[in-house]
Amino acid sequence: MPAGELPSVPSVLTRRQILQTAQSIAAAQEPDGALPWFPGGHTDPWDHIESAMALTVAGLRDEAVAAYTWSARTQRPDGSWPRQFRAGAIEDPATDVNFCAYLATGVWHYLAVTGDTAFAADLWPVVAAAIDLVVASQGEHGEIYWLRDGDKLLPEALVTGSASMYHSIGAALALARRLGDPRPEWETARDRLGTALRDHPGVFTRKDRYSMDWYYPVLGGALRGRAGYDRIAERWDTFVVGNIGIRCVSDRPWVTGAETCELVLSLDALGDRDRALGLLASIQHLRESDGSYWTGLVYADGKRWPVERTTWTGAAVILAADALSRASAGNGIFRDLAADAVPGRAVPVRVTG
Repeated sequence: MPAGELPSVPSVLTRRQILQTAQSIAAAQEPDGALPWFPGGHTDPWDHIESAMALTVAGLRDEAVAAYTWSARTQRPDGSWPRQFRAGAIEDPATDVNFCAYLATGVWHYLAVTGDTAFAADLWPVVAAAIDLVVASQGEHGEIYWLRDGDKLLPEALVTGSASMYHSIGAALALARRLGDPRPEWETARDRLGTALRDHPGVFTRKDRYSMDWYYPVLGGALRGRAGYDRIAERWDTFVVGNIGIRCVSDRPWVTGAETCELVLSLDALGDRDRALGLLASIQHLRESDGSYWTGLVYADGKRWPVERTTWTGAAVILAADALSRASAGNGIFRDLAADAVPGRAVPVRVTG
């Protein structure tokens, strides 16, 4: 990718800094393509995809392909993945259904950025099997249950995971249309899930201490426009801490980079650019000299916590910078897959090739 296409955000991040952050993610990649949280750490299928998306934006295409190939290779016959690996071995065999859904977002994003329809087609059976598993995990009110342990599905739905799955099913539908393999049953499942998120909050287990439950319905596209603005306004003062980022948990004195960047993406999706820019700038105190990012900061005593620099935090920074700079052809991956964008309307992310 030519340097001019790399994201940059004036007075916040240069193209060179974005590339350096991507290189810090690539440096953690294992020989089999897995992208762990940090060198020697564990890999989960969701954050692995987030990191692959950042590599794609930065033009590290071989590394991104290796990551997606790892996902294809490690998928189980039922369309699922174990929720945790370490050094190539399964560390937790249970299935987080949202983790399985996120591959669709990653593959749609890769196609948008690169125009590589052939690679997307190669991965389509993997995506389709994963989304079939997700849809099969839907409850009677439209919610999607989040945990499978073997053949047992735990009847509990979470706002954050369901909102993320709403987005991922939208990405899968966009892929289905692009590849000529329509899936109307997914469309129905997504509509039901969106209705549950908007109108039936009681079907979800409350986790409102966590900032993700606050902004994820906006990030995932289930809430936009006035409803999205109202949701963000409702708890802004609870989670946003001055000019240092947002809390992960409402009653704990720490801010985290990834959650702050996801709020940046949510605000960008609402057209609230000024506050989005301010938040992206606010977490640059987490940046290290090699381009990596600390996960968070305990602002009560100025200490890093957790004491780790996570690949997915750096990835969230890159995706937020891309959205604000409109640099890659996939910059609208979170902005454009909204409730009214899929299906049957304009293709939500521009695809070339």
